[in-house]
Amino acid sequence: MNNCESEEIVEAANIAISSLLPTKSRSLYDIAYNRFKKCADDKEFLMIKVGLILEIAGACRTDELVNLTVDDIEDRLFLYYKAGKCSSQPVGKNTMGKNPSVVASYLKLPNVACYTGHCLRRSSATLLADAGVDITTIKRHAGWKSTTVAEGYVENSIENKTKIANQVLVGTTTSAITKTVNVSEK
Repeated sequence: MNNCESEEIVEAANIAISSLLPTKSRSLYDIAYNRFKKCADDKEFLMIKVGLILEIAGACRTDELVNLTVDDIEDRLFLYYKAGKCSSQPVGKNTMGKNPSVVASYLKLPNVACYTGHCLRRSSATLLADAGVDITTIKRHAGWKSTTVAEGYVENSIENKTKIANQVLVGTTTSAITKTVNVSEK
């Protein structure tokens, strides 16, 4: 792959990422990501970075990540990489599941234990809900059969709660104005 192709891929990825993040979260995300990107050396954090991208973009379960393969590679996609050395030992479910807490610790975020592989899967669904994606698409994306599970993510979406609250307030205000005008005309 030449440098132009590489730049085109990076640009396409940036466009895709920018359309997934809620506007309110963008600045906080950019600050944390840029801090992580500048300080987190690929020799130690490359597998974690790739894993985070796949977990959020694909709403992947840790089992799905550790079983991920590349067509032309006979081994797992993720191999154990530490202190600048790669071994043939594949990354396991527990290591993959701890990656978010490793990043949270690195970024000095509070409640590091709350950052799990599952929280990234929830983040993926919540980002979709915040973007206005319907329940059927969220269910399909995350592989859920139950609408109740998918709706749980939509309920927890701050963007969705704000949107609904605004609809209620606008609906109430419009209704109240209409009633007031109708009463005063009589």
